[in-house]
Amino acid sequence: MNSEQVQQIAIDALNDLKALDLITFDVREMTSITDTMIICTGRSNRHVKSLAESVVKKAKECKLSYIKMEGEREGEWVIVDLADVVVHVMLPATREFYKLEDLWEPIEQLREKQK
Repeated sequence: MNSEQVQQIAIDALNDLKALDLITFDVREMTSITDTMIICTGRSNRHVKSLAESVVKKAKECKLSYIKMEGEREGEWVIVDLADVVVHVMLPATREFYKLEDLWEPIEQLREKQK
């Protein structure tokens, strides 16, 4: 399964449970860690956990071989690592504090200028 298909599985799972402010970053040219970063927000700790669990469930249904999840106990920021796609599900305050978008957007803009 290619990374675009894995990305779509994750996005569908997040949309099924009404994730808020979902964005994706193609980070292939910026890092070797993963191909795509998905960042979204949940309304509560329970919603954050449910969103992440939904991604894991859909990934398992699609027989993805690499699935790791961190942070589900606290539910403020849960990371689902699907190798080619990394999903960050956060509470609004956590997302505002860490501002992951601000880490990736300047790099993305710099890469665009260099082309």
